[in-house]
Parts: sequence; structure tokens; C-alpha cells
Amino acid sequence: MKEKIGNFISRFIMLLFSLTVLFPLGWIVIKSLQTNREFFAGAWGWPEVAQWENYAEAWNSLHIGDSLMNTLVLVVLSLLLSLSLTTAAAYVLTRVKFRGRKFLRSYVMFSLFLPGVNALVPTYVLMRSLGLLNKLSGLVLFNSLCGDAFALMVLSSFMQTIPKEYEESAALDGASLFQTFWKVIIPMSMPGVITLATFKVLWYYNDFMLPYIVLQDQSKYTIGVNMYAANQLMQYKADWVTLCAGVVLAMIPPVAVYIIFQKHVIAGATVGGLKG
Repeated sequence: MKEKIGNFISRFIMLLFSLTVLFPLGWIVIKSLQTNREFFAGAWGWPEVAQWENYAEAWNSLHIGDSLMNTLVLVVLSLLLSLSLTTAAAYVLTRVKFRGRKFLRSYVMFSLFLPGVNALVPTYVLMRSLGLLNKLSGLVLFNSLCGDAFALMVLSSFMQTIPKEYEESAALDGASLFQTFWKVIIPMSMPGVITLATFKVLWYYNDFMLPYIVLQDQSKYTIGVNMYAANQLMQYKADWVTLCAGVVLAMIPPVAVYIIFQKHVIAGATVGGLKG
């Protein structure tokens, strides 16, 4: 009886939490289908006739397509480079024995306690010195080359669960260190790689602060910076239904990514948490 009551309470709490997330999303979708007259008439009204043309207006006037393309380029290139470097670093710090490995790993993990905002000013100064301001390539390099302690921690947890016998068998077959890494460790760590890739896609897509500081040309805006600029424009234009439609369009890619890969994320987080 107590177990049933506990399950009911936990499910009820999760339902309430889900509503706090789903309700604002549903509200924005409803508002995106109204006219501006209906929008200002009341916060809880329904559209008399769904205004689907608001989405076409948002796509064109708010430059959603251009900013989505910029974000796609940024996410794909950053993901490929950062995953390559992170998996290699996690393999070295987890599976390769060398003097000072524990100290180096502890030093990397210590960066988890440092707020990321502290690096904004040094990052801006460095990118300005290297001539990378107002360039998507600068953001790609920053996302790829700057150490990610969380990513290392996730992949290290997966790689630590792989029995050493697989590496020993590969060494007996004459495999080099790189061949062992590429043909043994990477395939067996794929759940962790997919989990990390999903997190990174969502992070790069939603990143706002650094692109906002670095990018000045509107044609290079990412989706986050573009939506902020559109929100600022509403002070003079007051076309809020178009802005709501733009927000809905901006939400579609990350929601789709999570829906597609949610099983991998949950399974990966479970397996990776067995040993850390």
C-alpha cells in the first residue's frame, strides 16, 4: 500500500513538472496562430482562425532561415571537431598509462567548479587578437579546442566500463594504439558518444552569450542571437504573433533531436553512471 502511494505521489509530481514545461510551449503555439488584435485582446484567448501565414512572415522578416543555416554549420562543425578531440583525450586519460595521468585528470575535472562566465573576457580578448571576431569559424574553433570537463567525465565513465581484455586481445593481434582506439574503444563507447553528441548539439544550438558577444553582422547571427535581436525589434514594431511563430520555428530542431535520441540519452546516462 505504501509503495502504491509513493508511486502515485512521484507520478503526480512528475506530471506537475511536465505541465510547467508543456504549458508555456502550448501557450506560445496558440499565440503564434493569432492576429495581433487577438494577441493584445487577452492573454488566454484562442485564435478565431488559425493564422498559419505568421510562420511564413517569421521565416522571411525575422531571417529564421539564414540564422538556422548559420547555427547548423556551427553545430555540425563544432560537433565533429569537439567529439574527435574529446574521445581521444578521454581515451588517453582513461586507458593509457603515463606518469602524471591522475594529476592531469584531476586538474581537468577541477575546471568543473569554475563558472564558465569567468572565461568570457579572456575568450573575447584572445579571439580579437587572433582576428576571429564576427566569424563563425572563430566560434567553431572555440567550441572545439576549449576543454570540456563534463564531456571528458561522461566519456571517461563509459571507457572505464570496457574490460581491459579487449585491448590486450587487440595488442596480441598486432593492433597499434590508434587501431585499438578506433576499432575497439570507439565502437564499444558508442552509447556514450551518442549521449554526449546529443548534449553538445543542444548546447551549441542554444548557446547565446558567446555568439552574442562575438558576432556583429546580422547575416552571421545564430538562432539564439537572431531571436534576441527580433525580440528587441518588437519594441518598435509590436508584431508579437510573428515573434511567437519565430520562437516555435526555433524550437523545432532541438525538440526533434531530443525526441529522436532520447532513448540513447537515457540508456547512455544509465550505463555511464555505473562506474565513474
